[in-house]
Amino acid sequence: MKKNNNKILEKRKKKIVKRLERKQWESQPKPMFTASNIHYEIDGRHEGIACGGIGAIHLMNKKTGFIDEIDSVLQLLKVHLPYHESDHVLNIAYNVIAGGTQLEDIELLRQNKAWLDALGAEIIPDPTTAGDFLRRFNEADIIKLMETANKTRTKVWKRQPKKFFEKAILNVDGTIAGTTGECKEGMDISYKGIWGYAPLIISLSNTREPLYLINRPGNAPSHLDSSKWIDRSLDLVSDTFKEVWIRGDTDFSLTAHFDKWDKRCKFVFGIDAMKNLVSIADTIAEEQWTILERKPKYKVKTKKRRRPENVKERIIRELGSALSRW
Repeated sequence: MKKNNNKILEKRKKKIVKRLERKQWESQPKPMFTASNIHYEIDGRHEGIACGGIGAIHLMNKKTGFIDEIDSVLQLLKVHLPYHESDHVLNIAYNVIAGGTQLEDIELLRQNKAWLDALGAEIIPDPTTAGDFLRRFNEADIIKLMETANKTRTKVWKRQPKKFFEKAILNVDGTIAGTTGECKEGMDISYKGIWGYAPLIISLSNTREPLYLINRPGNAPSHLDSSKWIDRSLDLVSDTFKEVWIRGDTDFSLTAHFDKWDKRCKFVFGIDAMKNLVSIADTIAEEQWTILERKPKYKVKTKKRRRPENVKERIIRELGSALSRW
């Protein structure tokens, strides 16, 4: 970025900060929104897009070698007429970055000349072509793509300041990804009654990067097959970071793997209050433990607000007492 552009942006930031400063307003005689005549002009030479940073993201993918890695690892197309594997992968990823929630949203981007120009593309795959490409993947191909992203990720990590390498914190969790489809292979109903999938997500807390995302049926327990993916995550980060921590809820207290993980990292998992553990905890002398006080997420600068009534909880209690009487 040119120095002059930096100055312009910095000046604009200072202006808006000053404009948004808290003031002791007097009662206003008319509404704040006072615009009455807005003029729109069309520039015959320049075009703009809402997602202006997409060009920088694409340039990053190019400079890190991610695009070339995708094309060398994924061999899903016999001929490239006209798209390569990387074109399809990035087309779908960029659609999400631009706010798209489904493949059909790609069509809006295909019709946007400024979007195509920002990516230096004559055309991009349409939603139907994107769907056909996705159906070419098998499980091994998906894993190859994740490992390709992780290989590129390590290159980016190496360019970080020294403080970055002190500690890595891996978050392990399962979630529910609902779907309205009825013909989705592998879908099932979750314990919450939601049809869909229960993916396992292992992410690097430091940067909020998802390292592995493993799709599973909606009725899968959180810990299903998690141990091998935790091992792969440790393989990924152990050579880069001096200290590695893993954290997760009670579902990931896989005691059969504790000794193995203890040699490679530190971990904090919740654990169910089983009778034998409760009895052990009760024998610990009071001077050997203290109550964990959680720090507040933020400090209340004004007055503490009165907590509103939990209407949902009240209705459940009322229904429960009504059912018991019935």
